[in-house]
Parts: sequence; structure tokens; C-alpha cells
Amino acid sequence: MNRIKKVSLYLSAGAIGALVNSLVVWLSGATKLTALLGASLAPDLTPPWLYQRITWGAIWGLLFFFPIGITGNPRRSLILRGLLVSLGPILAQLFLFFPASGKGLLGLQLGVTVPFLVICFNAVWGLVAATWIWAAQL
Repeated sequence: MNRIKKVSLYLSAGAIGALVNSLVVWLSGATKLTALLGASLAPDLTPPWLYQRITWGAIWGLLFFFPIGITGNPRRSLILRGLLVSLGPILAQLFLFFPASGKGLLGLQLGVTVPFLVICFNAVWGLVAATWIWAAQL
């Protein structure tokens, strides 16, 4: 696959992953699941919130360009790669975006379970993006 096709695939995979991730985050807040877990994460599903997340998700999708030496079953390898690639957005959220927005290191001002939820929500992004890549290559 040439580079232009890979860029297109990875951007779209990241955007689709971000859309699903955003809907999971919103639904978790709307159903009070995050509150039940001790976190103040209940975003409103607004176009600006969603657009920003999809744009960042697409950009993060470019991390799939980095070679990660995983061998074996191609589908399993891609899923593992999706989980590993999700570490980028996880670390950025916990150590850059939360502190910069006044929510404290790791987002702990939103609750002690926030780091765990960020890991889970971003794993959704990585899994969906990796699955999109896998499906597109069939």
C-alpha cells in the first residue's frame, strides 16, 4: 500500500475510533456510569466537543505509521498495536491536556478513577481504529 493510501487509512481509522470513543464517553456520562465510578466526566454531546475529538483522533491515527515489531496472527497483532498506539492519547490526556485545562495532573480533580477511565476510553479508540485498519485491508 502506498503512503498516500496509508495516510488516508490511518487518518480515517483515527477519526472513526474517536467518534466511537466520544459516543462511549458521552453515553457513560449521560447514563451516570462515570458518576457511579466516582468521576465527574459527563460531557455534553455538542458539535464543537465532537469535532475537536474527531480531529484529534484522526491526528493520533497517524501513530499507526510507527513500526511496532509484533508478529503472529495479523489481526491479533493489529489489535495489540491499537492498544499500544492508544498510549499516546492516554499520556497526552493525563499529563498535558488535563493539567493545561486546570483539572490537575492525571485529571484527579475530576475524581480518583479518572486515570482508569481515560485508559479504558482510549483503549476503545485504539481497538476501533485498529479494527477499521484491519477491515479496510481485507
